[in-house]
Amino acid sequence: MAAATLQKNQILRLTCERLGADLEGVCHHDGLTLFVPGILPGETFDARVLKVQPNYAFARIESLLELSNDRAEPFCPVYDRCGGCSGQHIRYQLTLEAKRQQVFDNLTRVGGLTLTPDDVPPVLGAESPTHCRNKASLPVSGSSQAPVLGFYRKRSHDLVEIDDCPITLLSLSGVIKAIRQWMRENRIEPYNERTHTGFLRHVVVRQNRAGDMLVVLAATSATLPARDALVHGLQQNEPGFKGLHISENKLRGNAILGPKSRNLFGADVITETLLGLQFEITPLSFFQVNPAQTEVLYQTAIRFAKLSAGDTVVDAYAGGGTVSLCMARHCQRVIGLEIVPQAVESARVNAKANGIQNTEFITDAVETALPKLIADGLRPDVVVLDPPRKGVEQPVIDALLEARPKRIVYISCHVPTQARDIAKLVPGGYRMTACQPVDMFCYAGGVENVVCLEC
Repeated sequence: MAAATLQKNQILRLTCERLGADLEGVCHHDGLTLFVPGILPGETFDARVLKVQPNYAFARIESLLELSNDRAEPFCPVYDRCGGCSGQHIRYQLTLEAKRQQVFDNLTRVGGLTLTPDDVPPVLGAESPTHCRNKASLPVSGSSQAPVLGFYRKRSHDLVEIDDCPITLLSLSGVIKAIRQWMRENRIEPYNERTHTGFLRHVVVRQNRAGDMLVVLAATSATLPARDALVHGLQQNEPGFKGLHISENKLRGNAILGPKSRNLFGADVITETLLGLQFEITPLSFFQVNPAQTEVLYQTAIRFAKLSAGDTVVDAYAGGGTVSLCMARHCQRVIGLEIVPQAVESARVNAKANGIQNTEFITDAVETALPKLIADGLRPDVVVLDPPRKGVEQPVIDALLEARPKRIVYISCHVPTQARDIAKLVPGGYRMTACQPVDMFCYAGGVENVVCLEC
């Protein structure tokens, strides 16, 4: 059956073959690939076709006929509706096996590498895959008298109300209770995406393993009504509450926070300890979402870098300097490159707080700063790449091939673009000598992967 003849709402009997990139089931019917959330490899089921594309289709489970032993009972009461997690119905070890296969498939198919399965070791899973994430962004909807806080359904902006989340480090119940009460008692209108009216858009909660919490309100104005009432409510309901901030965002679209935030009460920052070093978590800063697994990730990157006392390291896309400072203890000099000024300031503060003096941070785009450094004669021994999902830009590739560092340690949360970039470096003489996936996003799609390239 070709895609052109497959019809929406058609019922098919299928058997799942494997898990896809978002832990959805992947099936085939007459040569057509179908993606079905919630189904596991080996399970036979009846599916209803939802959407048909030329080369693939989406479907949903109508009835399960044969169950896999890998099926698990979800531990979240709204898991079947919330889009935050995609793998709670799966035995945790199977999610790790699926993510390992993702890495292997991308490195071979996209990156063009010739690998054996042993070249991609098992994913380093979390000792505790629940209560592990240090950030939650809760959209707000409903009305001032019936406010709704929660997460969006997958691939929609339909809000699923929650009272708590079992994936976050700390309970969210106190914050949610305080926000709801404050909105009702002070007639605080939630933002309406369709009409572009209302005040409160999102509630962003930043946490650390010590039990501290920052609450950041994304709103259409930087002036907060009834501030004292909200502070009192948060203090009464959340023992870990340390600071309240507001970030003005008047723009339409999916961006959550505005470019700045303002402290309304309490602490400007909270701190997290990684590998014995202290790091600031600010309202707007990027920080890896899973601190326990971040330590595993950085230990892996340090091991792959094989640093010597006299080495110079460039940390591209340095953020708040976490990788830079962790590596600085093992080499002579680290140069961090980061385009976000607030992140660079945090990196410098973090370096000073930890007594680290062999780092410097440059505020500039990596695709501009790295070629300039190389043109000025810098020849780093090791370059660490930790780019956003889009991967690295061509000027970065060109600069690396000109400088030819001994090792490139490439950390990525999006293996397809990592594999694409590796394919550009291999013709220049680099080869992959080590690879290690790390499960940063427990019970969700995606995997963090560390690769070492040497020439």
